[in-house]
Amino acid sequence: MNLVFLRRPEVERRTGLKRSTLYAKIKTGDFPSPVKLGSRAVAWPEPEINTWLSERLEARACEE
Repeated sequence: MNLVFLRRPEVERRTGLKRSTLYAKIKTGDFPSPVKLGSRAVAWPEPEINTWLSERLEARACEE
């Protein structure tokens, strides 16, 4: 399995959310938590970000 990790700038680009919003959503449980890669580096597994985005689309479809 070739798992891709996304660093914060890429997560921001894909979701349209800025850093402070990402971390606020993580704190409330509304966004996946990052994986610690090193003492000062974190990243998100790409499948978790894709799932989160898909859930947003599904929620929008239910509202219509």
